[in-house]
Amino acid sequence: MPDHATSQNPAVQTQLDRLWSLSPGADILGLERITALLDRLGNPHHRLPPVIHVAGTNGKGSTCAFLRATVEAAGLTAHVYTSPHLVRFNERIRLAGTLITDDALAALLEEVLDHAADLTASFFEVTTAAAFLAFSRTPADLCIIEVGLGGRLDATNVVAAPLVTGIAQLGIDHQSFLGDTLGEIAGEKAGIAKPGVPLVTMRYPEPIAARVAAVARMAGAEPAPAGDDWRFTVEADRLLYADASGTIETPLPRMAGPHQPENLALAIALLRHQSAVTIPADAYRIAAETTHWPARMQRLHPGPLLDQLPAGSQLWLDGGHNPAAAQAIAAALDTIAHPGVGRSEVHLVLGMLANKDPVGLLTPFARLATTLHAVPVPNHEHHAPAMLAAVAHDLGIAAHTSGDIAGALRDIATIADPAEPPIVLILGSLYLAGEALSANHEAPD
Repeated sequence: MPDHATSQNPAVQTQLDRLWSLSPGADILGLERITALLDRLGNPHHRLPPVIHVAGTNGKGSTCAFLRATVEAAGLTAHVYTSPHLVRFNERIRLAGTLITDDALAALLEEVLDHAADLTASFFEVTTAAAFLAFSRTPADLCIIEVGLGGRLDATNVVAAPLVTGIAQLGIDHQSFLGDTLGEIAGEKAGIAKPGVPLVTMRYPEPIAARVAAVARMAGAEPAPAGDDWRFTVEADRLLYADASGTIETPLPRMAGPHQPENLALAIALLRHQSAVTIPADAYRIAAETTHWPARMQRLHPGPLLDQLPAGSQLWLDGGHNPAAAQAIAAALDTIAHPGVGRSEVHLVLGMLANKDPVGLLTPFARLATTLHAVPVPNHEHHAPAMLAAVAHDLGIAAHTSGDIAGALRDIATIADPAEPPIVLILGSLYLAGEALSANHEAPD
């Protein structure tokens, strides 16, 4: 399903309308169309700054955010390509540290779309080509590229000689494209491996690790898994990283959640498995303290949404939408709701795309959530709120439906005890997260 995209800039909107009409159907995996399109554009992917290529089911966006923060703390610049966007399409393309401007984006999309009309290229392929074209024309020290879907057949995998590749957490998602088992999905993700290029990975259970290693070695790459090639430990207030070249110590990440230290450690490992740029130890410490990645256990600021809740309430946001993400989010939320003394009521606002697994997502929250308020995901095929409410009810969570996020928050306000302000988490979809950020006037910059 192509991402819904709108812009307040008329020139950008004209090109987004073209992009939507060009790719009206389903996601399409394969490298033939993107290769042909890039060839018509002069093969800009051959002229990129050194590339760090990151795949994974969960955590790859956070890992890319840690990478960017570290590179910039070292006084260097990085282009960054991520997906999907939350509020503005421009979020997908960051040029040397700054989101692409509307004028530049409109011109790039027009140029790429003019070359793509007869190729049946997908939404993501056109967007990827536009990003590579922009990156090839603007100087930077590094290029950080997040895989869109899978790895082996993802449009970003046309980069033939990255500096280093990496895989974050693995889990079950996008089964119709990547396979029904974790082993099949791991093999697709490991398809970003390239000859002579390190493939840096998290530590996986043995059958999965063996699958990743086999795919990597078949490609001529040497796997570099956590626990073997590099290691990290988490103490009360710090992360300790070690590899053959020495050790790095950082504070624990500013980003909430017990899963973020391993994303930071993966980013450190990726940068320490390349030699194109030098990163001082201080840069890793600064990145731990400053990295922010929207809609990943993000606490929302005062604004129109938070104003719907009783004074003192906490409003959190996470776009997680699969079982592995849910486990990490629930653990983070449990820590927030149970800081050591007492317990705060937890309320969920949930919207999910129709191809996602609500039982798998909600099960980790069954003993944590006081209520669930199911909402639609605007402009996308989604599970009916009544169905999500029924799933929650079967798991023992008191469930309700609402027409939108603001309505759900108003409903929560009517049942919350004003003397004990609640903790509310909006989750289930990055698209829903974008709606929340827009409604609360917190668009990413």
